[in-house]
Amino acid sequence: MNQINKGESIFFTDSHDPETYTLKNQIAENLEFRLVKDRVTATLEDTYRAVSLSVRDRMIRNWLRTQNQYYRNDVKRVYYLSMEFLMGRLLGNALTNLGFYEESKNILNEMGYDLESIIDVEHDMGLGNGGLGRLAACFLDSMATLELPAFGYGIRYEYGIFEQDIVNGYQVEKPDNWLHFGSPWEIIRPEYTYRIKFYGNVETYADQNGNPAFKWNNTRDVLAVAYDVPIPGYNNHTCNNLRLWEAKATHNFDFSSFNEGDYIKAVENKYETENISKVLYPNDNTVAGKELRLKQQYFFVSASLQDIIRRFKVNHSDFKMFAEKNTLQLNDTHPAIAIPELMRILLDEEKIPWNEAWDITVRTFAYTNHTVLSEALERWSVALFQKLLPRHLQIIYEINARFLDRIRMIYHNDIEKIRRMSIIEESDDKKIRMANLAIVGSFSVNGVAALHTEILKNRVFPDFYNFEPSKFNSKTNGITQRRWLKKANPFLSDVISEKIGNGWITNLYELKKLEEFADNSDFLDSWNRAKQINKTRLISFIERNYNISINPNSIFDVQIKRFHEYKRQLLNVIHIVALYNRIKANPKHDFVPRTMIFSGKAAPGYYTAKSIIKLIHSIGDTINNDPEVGDKLKVIFLKNYSVTLAELIIPASDLSEQISTAGYEASGTGNMKFQLNGALTIGTLDGANIEMMEEMGRENMYIFGLNADEVVALHSNGYHPEYYYEQNNELKNAVDLIKSNYFNMHEPGIFDSLMDNLIYGGDKYCLFADFEAYSQAQIFASKEFRNQRLWSKKSVLNVARAGKFSSDRTIKQYADEIWKINSHRIQNGNGKA
Repeated sequence: MNQINKGESIFFTDSHDPETYTLKNQIAENLEFRLVKDRVTATLEDTYRAVSLSVRDRMIRNWLRTQNQYYRNDVKRVYYLSMEFLMGRLLGNALTNLGFYEESKNILNEMGYDLESIIDVEHDMGLGNGGLGRLAACFLDSMATLELPAFGYGIRYEYGIFEQDIVNGYQVEKPDNWLHFGSPWEIIRPEYTYRIKFYGNVETYADQNGNPAFKWNNTRDVLAVAYDVPIPGYNNHTCNNLRLWEAKATHNFDFSSFNEGDYIKAVENKYETENISKVLYPNDNTVAGKELRLKQQYFFVSASLQDIIRRFKVNHSDFKMFAEKNTLQLNDTHPAIAIPELMRILLDEEKIPWNEAWDITVRTFAYTNHTVLSEALERWSVALFQKLLPRHLQIIYEINARFLDRIRMIYHNDIEKIRRMSIIEESDDKKIRMANLAIVGSFSVNGVAALHTEILKNRVFPDFYNFEPSKFNSKTNGITQRRWLKKANPFLSDVISEKIGNGWITNLYELKKLEEFADNSDFLDSWNRAKQINKTRLISFIERNYNISINPNSIFDVQIKRFHEYKRQLLNVIHIVALYNRIKANPKHDFVPRTMIFSGKAAPGYYTAKSIIKLIHSIGDTINNDPEVGDKLKVIFLKNYSVTLAELIIPASDLSEQISTAGYEASGTGNMKFQLNGALTIGTLDGANIEMMEEMGRENMYIFGLNADEVVALHSNGYHPEYYYEQNNELKNAVDLIKSNYFNMHEPGIFDSLMDNLIYGGDKYCLFADFEAYSQAQIFASKEFRNQRLWSKKSVLNVARAGKFSSDRTIKQYADEIWKINSHRIQNGNGKA
């Protein structure tokens, strides 16, 4: 084996030269030498692992070169801190970005394997709950494709988002053990293991200059062990990194307890410690659950900061350039504890004075807000902080005191303003407002859509905006077209590329060229064939797994997302009952057939959301088995929603339900995925729907309902949902049918509270107020669906005008306007970019 010096880096080479060593050889050797299998004994799982290891090996050199060149050039880096990374399956995405997809498919065919079957073996890397985690995954892809020096940090949860089963219509949560057999994509980095402290007490002493100093003593420590997942850019040599932390005990085994016969106590510390990285979002309805969740947040930011500082010190002996070389992006408030943690490190370990440390900290952090719901803005008990992180509580109090001094200098004795802006919420059980901490400790605060940002500035954080308006900015979310069009919808991708070329894969604005073909009959025929292929694939899946026959000519009307009342799956459900009533009243009428498709998970402790899932199943059981309805209407719930399932559903969809109450959805990215795949949107003026409408034209969407200001005005002026209920016969009949136990004769009364909360409980999310407008928009959509040429034209225009909604555009804005970071072209081993 020879060593070859490439500048300052050393790489090894042998007969396995990538120019001559084929992927076929690599797969065969991985199967034999790593998995110890031959063609006779190898399972499909073995083959998946051999292929994945071979593809990962192809990334390794770029991965090493990327990190080496970042070090050598002392580039500024961005670190994306997120509790969630909903990565999905990695094999297909890696093959797409590396340009190996067709080669691999052909090689595997020669070997007697089917690539799609192998990809289907992979378990989704479900380290996220929904849009927050999927956005983080899209951003990683875009940062690598744009050749930005970027690093993701999160937690290596042993169990990801729970696996959802449905039993008698009820959601049942099961563990999602995605790591049961390990992952071929990750590489353990034991050399990057850090000690994380919890509990203990703080000792105050005088330093050598007589100034007060602090020492955190008597802590109970945990080890954070690094696991790396390579993130390849598309069609370049950049391979960035996602580093996930696993919790390990400092001492796995208490031998003395074992010898005394206390076998449980012997391993108690190991189990308690490793719970930290055991499960994504433990139920925090209990004190123990809250403590574990705060532990998770501190655990991953402390490990990440230690790692970032270790990396910074490779090229720097002091912290004067720390903020110039590092930007830490907080993906919502979950990582906000990083602000006092960096202060602790700078003050207590690096002995930097407060003012200098605070200046470094504020210039380092940027904060993305993802919610306007007050209940979703994290608030932690001061008592819990005192117990778990006593030094950080001291630092937070000092940050708050100094910040409020600044407020008083401007607003004097405006007590209410001071109370609202304080990081500490004064109440019987004092709370730490993590959003306030994130705003105070960051140089940038961004919303994720134009409307969302305006709501943050004017309703949620108006005091902070008026105090420091320059901090606030908007960065509309986006999605990666490489996964959500090229990989998820190869049939439509081929139609597009044959007409306008492949430029759209890295510049989504190229899709604009499709506009000139929106009236071309031959092109529309090809477009429709791609849609029909995707619908046929989904029909096969449904018939195979749910034994329900689907009309392929029906509107595939789809609402797939996390279940929450503001997302208004219940509005959709009530409208389905109204459709059912219309069919029953006039079964011979020529209705436009509809297949209503739902998918999504409800939080385990969210009773109302879980009741809506049960209602969907109860209604579906009745409608799907009513011979008078036939194939005019079907209602289907596809269980265990995931990235992979979305990749099957979205390309087959005709109509996308984006019907949240205006003013409640921060952005949404599902809406963009549907648009990019040619589905038309029925939706409210909420989140990114507004910007989608501005891009594609209102005439190419089905917009309905109250806008955000009208929702506020309705509640302010006294909203009476029972009035709408009494005045609209279709609404009343639908609600009454649900209340009558028609769909749940064997479980009477189980939906009474759902309906009563709408009629008599205030209807917080304005379902009744928007029902008539929603119903009319659905009638108009049905009418236009009959005119397939018109529908297809609108579908083409939706895709052609989706350019803005690439995560590449979003990340470019972050890089230019917040991070101030430049792309860095990685050279291959031959010195070529």
